[in-house]
Amino acid sequence: MKFLGKPRSQRAAFLPLCLLFLKILHPGHSHLYSSRYAGDKVIRLIPSTEEEAYALKKIYQQLKVDLWQPGSISQVSEGTVTDVHIHHNGSRALLAFLQETNIHYKILMEDLQKVLEKGSSLPSQRSRRSVPGYNYEVYHSLEEIQNWMHHLNKTHSGLIHMFSIGKSYEGRSLFVLKLGRRSRAYKRAVWIDCGIHAREWIGPAFCQWFVKEALLTYRSDPTMRKMLNHLYFYIMPVFNVDGYHFSWTNDRFWRKTRSRNSRFRCRGVDANRNWRVKWCDEGASMHPCDDTYCGPFPESEPEVKAVANFLRKHKKHIRAYLSFHAYAQMLLYPYSYKYATIPNFSCVESAAYKAVKALQSVYGIQYRYGPASSTLYVSSGSSMDWAYKNGIPYTFAFELRDTGHFGFLLPEMLIKPTCTETMLAVKNITMHLLRKCP
Repeated sequence: MKFLGKPRSQRAAFLPLCLLFLKILHPGHSHLYSSRYAGDKVIRLIPSTEEEAYALKKIYQQLKVDLWQPGSISQVSEGTVTDVHIHHNGSRALLAFLQETNIHYKILMEDLQKVLEKGSSLPSQRSRRSVPGYNYEVYHSLEEIQNWMHHLNKTHSGLIHMFSIGKSYEGRSLFVLKLGRRSRAYKRAVWIDCGIHAREWIGPAFCQWFVKEALLTYRSDPTMRKMLNHLYFYIMPVFNVDGYHFSWTNDRFWRKTRSRNSRFRCRGVDANRNWRVKWCDEGASMHPCDDTYCGPFPESEPEVKAVANFLRKHKKHIRAYLSFHAYAQMLLYPYSYKYATIPNFSCVESAAYKAVKALQSVYGIQYRYGPASSTLYVSSGSSMDWAYKNGIPYTFAFELRDTGHFGFLLPEMLIKPTCTETMLAVKNITMHLLRKCP
């Protein structure tokens, strides 16, 4: 009330300070990521000939585009959809080149900064720190996700045990949740990881959704009860903790880890090209500045080494490996690094078919399924191939929604439908593995 009694001039001077203070506390959308994406475009191209594909590869390298799909320039080929994020400085040159060469294109996002500012997939200004009443229909920062894990560990100790498998390059703990009813009997297990690529935020959102659904429906849903009674689930909501944190604070479209390279200024390794299975072969890059950089040697990234060590240690009872990515709407299984049929193809293919049908039954969303090499593209050093080669018979990689309209910026309003349909697919795969199938 004292404020009301102040002279008008003092009040007038005080108000801008209040507004400034509020802006510092709650930075407006216009300042997200320091407006670094203003004028940037996302353009979709489909080269109709090998000549066009070759021309696109050359211009992409010259203009240093950020490829959203496929993973690397080497994978651009005739008939392949390529979604490119181009800095505003280069967009004029790219569009002029496309018009000159008559290569068909479509602008998916005219101004990337404006899409971000609409709040399509960025944290809104509401507070999300407190865990009680945790909102699973928004994206959460690494700190919030780890607080949530600690909270569940305290409040659901009968079904959840949280532990760390190591430290990231920047010293962050690599937390995993062990979910399942504790019993003395030997139990098989399923590994689930999300967020191996930092910018794919829908992955960590699904990992959290899976845990929430398991805890909520354990008593009421016979399928979930059977899953948690007969299996353990090891769930890693954020694999690439450093990269994920960086995608919230500095660069929304960061993909790699954050390790330093002694010879190059570029940071990070593609954590899904760093595994010891046909390491640094087709679909991976040896250049540290590329998004698909395979690293200086296999398991060079502490995050990859920690997960590989854990899987090696527990491979006798881990029967399935599920990794969640975005975007493409696909359910993939080995091999990624070659065109060949896996020994237990009929069993895995049948599980994939049923999972995709179950997923489609909710909202009619269609997923393609099949071997990663022929369904998506050839890539070496992937976690899925490594897990399969190391004796885990069911290994899958999900590419969640969408097919490019939003890309990595899947709006928060689509978290619930995406996770709801994906839950059915995961339950289907899990029940399939509980049956007698090798």
